[in-house]
Amino acid sequence: MSRTSKQARRVVFVCCDGLGIDWVTATQTPVLHGIARDSLWCAGHRAVFPSVTRVSAASIATGCHPARHGLHGNRMGLSEAGGFVVRDVGKPDFRSYMRRATGTTLRVPTLAERTAPNGGFVAFSNVSPGAAYFLDPEHFGHVYHRAGSFSPGGGAIDKPDALDVSHDLAGDWAMTSRFCAEVLRQRQPAIAVLWLANPDLTLHGAPLGSPAHLEALRHTERCVAAVAETVAALRADGADILLAVGSDHGQETIGDCVDLVDWLARHGLDAELDAGEVAVAGQGTAALFYATPRARGRLLDALELMRAEPWAGEIVAAEHLEALGHAATDGVVAAINMARRDAPNPHGVRGQRWTVAEDDKPASLGSGQHGGWGPDETRPFLLLNGGGLAPGRIERPTALVDMAPTFLDFLGLPQDGMDGVSLLRPDRIAPDRITPDRIAVVRSP
Repeated sequence: MSRTSKQARRVVFVCCDGLGIDWVTATQTPVLHGIARDSLWCAGHRAVFPSVTRVSAASIATGCHPARHGLHGNRMGLSEAGGFVVRDVGKPDFRSYMRRATGTTLRVPTLAERTAPNGGFVAFSNVSPGAAYFLDPEHFGHVYHRAGSFSPGGGAIDKPDALDVSHDLAGDWAMTSRFCAEVLRQRQPAIAVLWLANPDLTLHGAPLGSPAHLEALRHTERCVAAVAETVAALRADGADILLAVGSDHGQETIGDCVDLVDWLARHGLDAELDAGEVAVAGQGTAALFYATPRARGRLLDALELMRAEPWAGEIVAAEHLEALGHAATDGVVAAINMARRDAPNPHGVRGQRWTVAEDDKPASLGSGQHGGWGPDETRPFLLLNGGGLAPGRIERPTALVDMAPTFLDFLGLPQDGMDGVSLLRPDRIAPDRITPDRIAVVRSP
């Protein structure tokens, strides 16, 4: 099928994983700061809950919150054998478990599905396999990842065409170099996504503001600069490209850790936990609680006691989950945001959080973490460059769910069935978006 002039437009999105908006400054990120001066800057951009990469990928890909697309968190409780089993969404095989439990993966169309007949979708990702694959879980486009690369229909892409990069700063650069040369210059899909592992990867083992963090920012800037330079060259040859550069969430500091499963067991729910009638899906600085109908009341009673613990921040349950972009369905009963102290880390970055213990991920005290609705982890950044947009600022809250409708609007494609709205039409942005301030309204005493 030939592409019309509107379909010949292209969108390029670079995600700098874990780069909070407060780190985009003239001194710390001069490349991004320079691009931002010539771009539409989303000053009030917000993450989804949980503020984790796998859910962010699904929300960016669909323009919907978890209540609509169905992926709950980095870890998710699935109904199996009459109870709940918490599984890691980042594992390559998670999609098979999700299909077995729910009959599907994401419940709504992705950008890859919507652009399949209109120029196509290509993503290069160096984060977890699950975060990469939930950009396009049903294989409508091309997704490249070091754990396995797939073409439309789900066919495996073999070497030398598979993405064979390391999971580190060097791997981000190798992936970026290939992305610029192959995807942007040669293949030219309607939507091209480059999802960098850093600075998030570095921060999970290093403090915010540390030399390692600043070095990761420099490497990330190098990747962004390469993409921006390639896009500029293509525009000089007549290409009509909307360049979006942003992140999925920010980071906060791990101050301490608590085992919520152990706490519930010590407060009378050991039998329910053993039977899978109650389950806890840790999300870093937050958690989701699951329960069968029979165990729901006992779990809610325990959560009332949990509110008094010093490490418990806000606990949101039942219909109030809507304010988090979730729904009390699929066994989800409540969510907890872990408490925050205002103390600085050794590099002067304020704010330390309790985190939720996970068996396979020991807490690295003093390093970065995210997942809840704290003040720093929920403030990613987004800039939109080119595509006929005049430089400026959107002051109203915008969100990750606005990105898919923005991309489709630029391409001239429908944006039906989405929670977000196109940022090309800022007059339509609702002032009461899901934000930490709105979530605070539903705090229980």
